[in-house]
Amino acid sequence: MYLSTSRAADIAGDTPAPKGPLRAVPGTVFALGLVSLVTDVSAEMVTAVLPLYLMAGLGMSPLAFGALDGLHQGATALLRLAGGRIADRTHRRKLVAGTGYALSAVCKAALLAVTTPWSVAAVLAADRTGKGLRTAPRDALISLSVPPEEQGRAFGVHRALDTAGALLGPLAAFGVLWVAVDGYEAVFTVSCCIAVLGVVMLALFVREAPSPAPVPAAASPRAPLPPVRTLLRLPGLRRLCLTAAVLGLFTVGDAFLYLLLQRRLDLSAAYFPLLPVGTAAVFLLAALPVGRLADRLGRRRVFLGGHALLFGACLLLLAPVPAGAPLAAGVLALLGLFYAATDGVLMAAAGPLLPAELRTTGLAALQTAQALARFAGSLLFGAAWTLWGPGQALGLAAGGLLLSLAAVAVSGGRRTGRSS
Repeated sequence: MYLSTSRAADIAGDTPAPKGPLRAVPGTVFALGLVSLVTDVSAEMVTAVLPLYLMAGLGMSPLAFGALDGLHQGATALLRLAGGRIADRTHRRKLVAGTGYALSAVCKAALLAVTTPWSVAAVLAADRTGKGLRTAPRDALISLSVPPEEQGRAFGVHRALDTAGALLGPLAAFGVLWVAVDGYEAVFTVSCCIAVLGVVMLALFVREAPSPAPVPAAASPRAPLPPVRTLLRLPGLRRLCLTAAVLGLFTVGDAFLYLLLQRRLDLSAAYFPLLPVGTAAVFLLAALPVGRLADRLGRRRVFLGGHALLFGACLLLLAPVPAGAPLAAGVLALLGLFYAATDGVLMAAAGPLLPAELRTTGLAALQTAQALARFAGSLLFGAAWTLWGPGQALGLAAGGLLLSLAAVAVSGGRRTGRSS
């Protein structure tokens, strides 16, 4: 089941590569997509039940949950840089990514042993450490496997497979909660077993992607890598980091959106894990087409458009529309399209800007800027919910997102005008 194609055949040669969504992708991309699929089944089983488990089951306040959600986004952000640096120095991106996957699998088992909100938070922080460690090396493996003009498509294929796991995870959690007497512990047990399977698949099927060009002597394991500040001299990367950070500050976490939607729909706790399924289904269907669209129209434009869709989801939750299936479908569809237009697209935009010897570090720096901003945003949103209520908090976040979108779009237009 390990699909492999020659990267040289993809990049070199006078014959144009065949077009269309069914064209084979490099084996590294496909294998990593399968690993992410399995791992996301495990992760989303936990994520789907976590808001209710913490707030309804363990009595965590909205402010505390906002801090925890921010921890998910950014508390381990600096570790991304460390992991990226290690991966670039050793050229062992697969090993660094595998360490992150293994740490997250161990944390799934640890959830069975903790029973207080902040002990759960400590385990989740360790789990996010694993995610922070693996994400940049994994994305670097993808980026180094394809030429610059196909970055969006490659990340679209990977994110589609990844999102298939995000679709199946909440369904699995729903099934376990439906049949198990002690539902949450059963969810954590099944999640741990699936996470271990993902680590085994990574070890067996993922191959280290070759560098697209000879690695400079300065990037050899025995010579020091160029300093990280070298990346800051790349104007394109600086702009991407600033854009991701400004927009990330006003990005409402999907866990909060699901809680707000549950309140509007008066949905029972048993059906709560099904809300992420709608988002994942749209993300799954849209990831590859949107990635290919970003390759043609421009990845920055698609990235900004994705945040406009998130603003639309917030607006729909605030609008005085009847609570029912159309409201749920609209919010979940807009949220799924937001992820399709931003997640892989941001990495695809950054990849061609970075030298091969600093590819992992550069992607980690971008992810860190976005994660720290989302960490701050989640804290602010949780505080606003606690002080003024969920409606006012969502209104403030939506207004901030709209203003930041306008500011980023105007600044981008001025730069384009100066360069023409």
